[in-house]
Amino acid sequence: MLVRVPALLSPEDVARLRGLIDAADWTDGNATSGHQSALAKVNRQLPEGSAAAREAGSLILDRLGQSPLFVSAALPFKVYPPLFNRYEGGEAFGVHVDNAVRAQAGSDFRIRSDLSATVFLSDPESYDGGELVIQDTYGEQRVKLGAGDMVLYPASSLHEVTPVTRGARVASFFWVQSMVRDDGDRRLLFELDGAVQALTARHGGRDPEVIRLTGLYHNLLRKWGEL
Repeated sequence: MLVRVPALLSPEDVARLRGLIDAADWTDGNATSGHQSALAKVNRQLPEGSAAAREAGSLILDRLGQSPLFVSAALPFKVYPPLFNRYEGGEAFGVHVDNAVRAQAGSDFRIRSDLSATVFLSDPESYDGGELVIQDTYGEQRVKLGAGDMVLYPASSLHEVTPVTRGARVASFFWVQSMVRDDGDRRLLFELDGAVQALTARHGGRDPEVIRLTGLYHNLLRKWGEL
């Protein structure tokens, strides 16, 4: 399931983040790569433990918690602290699959990467190339969103970032461990939640059928959820 989350960050949020990270020291993006990814990846990245990355990442985490669409689609249990990368001058990230388990260096924090997320931090008109290309169950999806928008997709997907031939593509990326491991089960819950919200808006939360469907949603989450 691929879900676009528009305007996760406001223009003011984006400006604040860019002010924090643009002036920071960027390093080789392979600092967080597995063996396969290192063969395909050419970009730069903010050091994971840098003050700029921590402050900018905290803002993104705050906005994730305020996004009903993200919570409904991801059903998050753990979120890896957001990282930041930059592509320019022909840099790209070839076809790869993200590692199944992500561990934070210097700590015992680790997650199973059920979902991958990219938050775009550059105006799409400011650079050429840099599309996130995802091999979805419905075919190839090419994603290049506005600054502040996010895309969420299964971490098991083959994906790549095409070469950036003009300007710079700046983004945040991270992984989510969901309470519901299976992507198909998450999709069903996401669609059911959307239907419940639409019916609630139309008939009110005390409508008997809305109450029944809400109960069904929570019983399925209880059945499939892992904590």
